[in-house]
Amino acid sequence: MKTTIDFSTRLSPAVQSIAPSGIRKFFDIAAKMEDVISLGVGEPDFVTPWPIRESCVYGLEQGYTSYTANRGTLELREEICKHYAEQYDTHYNAETDVLVTVGVSKALDLAMRALLSPGDEVLIPEPCYVSYQACTILAGGVPVAVPAKLENEFRITPAELEAHLTPRTRVLLIGYPNNPTGAIMTRKDLLAVAEFAKQHDLIVISDEIYGDLTYGGEPHVAFSSLPGMQERTLLLNGFSKAYAMTGWRIGYALGAPALIAAMTKIHQYTMLCAPITAQMAAVEALRHGEKYMKKMVAEYDRRRRLIYEGFTKMGLTCFEPKGAFYIFPDITSTGYTDEEFAETLLESEHVALVPGSAFGACGAGHVRCSYATSIDKIAEALTRIEHFVKNHKK
Repeated sequence: MKTTIDFSTRLSPAVQSIAPSGIRKFFDIAAKMEDVISLGVGEPDFVTPWPIRESCVYGLEQGYTSYTANRGTLELREEICKHYAEQYDTHYNAETDVLVTVGVSKALDLAMRALLSPGDEVLIPEPCYVSYQACTILAGGVPVAVPAKLENEFRITPAELEAHLTPRTRVLLIGYPNNPTGAIMTRKDLLAVAEFAKQHDLIVISDEIYGDLTYGGEPHVAFSSLPGMQERTLLLNGFSKAYAMTGWRIGYALGAPALIAAMTKIHQYTMLCAPITAQMAAVEALRHGEKYMKKMVAEYDRRRRLIYEGFTKMGLTCFEPKGAFYIFPDITSTGYTDEEFAETLLESEHVALVPGSAFGACGAGHVRCSYATSIDKIAEALTRIEHFVKNHKK
């Protein structure tokens, strides 16, 4: 006799408390429709440059199909350290300070599990990437949202962080350039946040996956390069965005030896190592991929200007994004909620984008649009959105 198990009583309460990713809903719908232009998925529309792919092909031909060291190949770790020394004058030990991971989200998961005890609080400026809150909860921590403000271009300030500090606060998690807003933090902004972290003895996790994608002449600042912050900072980065390597799933963490060792211990039991072929491709990207990366960034900049001008022209409030490949217009003037706007736009004009509330409560009233797609598609999407805004106000 077959019995039915009630899994609602068997599943982890932590897992059940987490909502499915708000990014996916509209793309599941869009996948069943024709003539949809997607401004939603945060993925480069470029193919990984051929020399990087070729290094993988060569590795396979030569039989490189084995495990690597848990921390990643020494060759890749040395290239990562060399990159940070040359780019940011920040010096890491390849033996003790680097862990290669299966994407940056994996690095974040390891960091949270290594750092948090049950009930520990993590300050998370919002809007933010959807994994931040979930990884905190799954590690037994408590995410504490710190709303950033549109009028400050979604940069976070020490005063805003201070207002949410409690005796249980252990970690500050920041992500600039920001997904979903396209906001950046200047060196002056980051120095103020660094002083706050030192004053309150916080560990800072800095997600810098979009660090190479900045525009307008304001250079990216690695948080660990700030005075006195290297030991206190766990820096997360990877190859997905700058080198169009999303599907390779290759990222890394840079931090204090004790923290990297703790993360590696979890990594040994849950993932073992990142794929060797992806690691070989990452070495090639760091050694010879910069010219390809800069060409892609220049194209993103061209698209950025087009989409910003388009939204400004149609009367939707937004600031000019200076990093990543997203823009975050305010759509409250249309009378729709962000969920209604995204759903009705998809149904009527076949343009897919993401409601801002998917990235935290303070993202409500906005939508995230990715300009990691062609100029022609962006131009057509803007035409359709403008038509919608003019003809579908509530």
